[in-house]
Amino acid sequence: MDIEVYETSKEGNSLTKLDSFPEADKVVNISINPEETFQKITGFGGSFTEASAYLLNELSQENRDKIIEAYFGESGAKYSLTRTHMNSSDFSLGNYSYAPVKNDLKLENFSIEEDRDDIIPMIKDAMEVSKDGFKIISSPWTAPPWMKDNNDWKGGKLLPEYYDTWALFFSKYLDAYKQEGIDIWGITVENEPLGNDSNWESMHFSPEEMNEFVINHLGPQLEKDAQDVVLLGYDQNRDSEMIEWIDAMYGDEEAKKYYDGAAVHWYGSTYEVFPEALQYAHNAAPDKYLIQTEATADAEVPVWKDDKWYWSKEATDWGWDWAPEDKKYLHPKYVPVYRYARDMIGTLNNWVDGWVDWNMVLDRQGGPNWAKNWCLAPVIVDPEQDEVYFTPLYYTMSHFSRYIRPGAMRIGHSHDDEEILLTAVQNPDKSIVVVILNQSNEAKSLQLELKGKKAEFAISANAVQTVVIN
Repeated sequence: MDIEVYETSKEGNSLTKLDSFPEADKVVNISINPEETFQKITGFGGSFTEASAYLLNELSQENRDKIIEAYFGESGAKYSLTRTHMNSSDFSLGNYSYAPVKNDLKLENFSIEEDRDDIIPMIKDAMEVSKDGFKIISSPWTAPPWMKDNNDWKGGKLLPEYYDTWALFFSKYLDAYKQEGIDIWGITVENEPLGNDSNWESMHFSPEEMNEFVINHLGPQLEKDAQDVVLLGYDQNRDSEMIEWIDAMYGDEEAKKYYDGAAVHWYGSTYEVFPEALQYAHNAAPDKYLIQTEATADAEVPVWKDDKWYWSKEATDWGWDWAPEDKKYLHPKYVPVYRYARDMIGTLNNWVDGWVDWNMVLDRQGGPNWAKNWCLAPVIVDPEQDEVYFTPLYYTMSHFSRYIRPGAMRIGHSHDDEEILLTAVQNPDKSIVVVILNQSNEAKSLQLELKGKKAEFAISANAVQTVVIN
């Protein structure tokens, strides 16, 4: 069996191709079954935020090009699925809307001018180096304050008299980006409709209100304007609350017709994948998308040029301090690399077909972010020194995005060691890819069996590994 093995490890491998393997006593038997098929993969990637795009503008051309190539080029992560924000988000330099003029019901003053200096050039640079291209999902954090019941960027609801105007907003946005030569593949109705305790841009919907907006306003507007775009509902955490939304979205035949799938985030827990909720969503609509549109290690300031930190159990998230008492157990200290790898493996194994990280690039503070909501990113930069740090999270993302290509089919697998997590796919070119996570402190011998053929190799302690079988 012809295999290639790539590893990222606590001991220092960074997507390193292995020709020799560590000694290991424990043998793990892995069996791959391409005859057993599950979901088709849409892609993996990260997000074009104003913060990331602004930082790229602050770097030398050489470093800007290096980062774009690292994410989108043939030598890099080959991101295939991305996201951006309509209007501002917390990872913007300040609040803005493409529809700033009050009571402009026909949106005659609509303009994406705000994106021309940063987000649009970043997307175009990525398009330039991406051989296979990539899909973009766009999400609004909020309508402009003048359309809302609290006249504020944060919290509040969309006033019913502006439902038509807000639906038109989506269509105008899609057209404006198209005129820039950028096709938006998908939209979500609202980022985090349950809100964020009004800490930054947000707008609240109940499941029924979102259905009403989609059935009577957004859906018909997109149809009228012949917008060929994927429409995703929900777009918040994949925990118990998600089930109520899935019931509303797919339990109403009229709504189900418009929704092409559900979008989910990972902030419900630092380690729990919520398999029951994901399986519930899949079973409710097996033919629709189930895409993780946002993930980031939040409430942390990035550690600069210290790979070991990203492998240590030091990071916390918002829930460590702020989760309600009955949910605290879902937010322990965790290892950032494990969180990413474990989550991608766990969600793939429960019907998720796309996985999108949040900011691609942040500074040493974990911003810029006008709300001071600091986060990690796979690539950290110091614009003043014109320095770039590719953290272990960048290589962890690459283990999936580089080798698992759009159109891949997840396939069956089994193994006999609970300490090992893995997933397997067959790419459109028929290559088989197995991604393995070893969270234990000891190396393990691996015996991989596929159609009667066997390969023997090993995975280091504390490591992520991608095995490509040609």
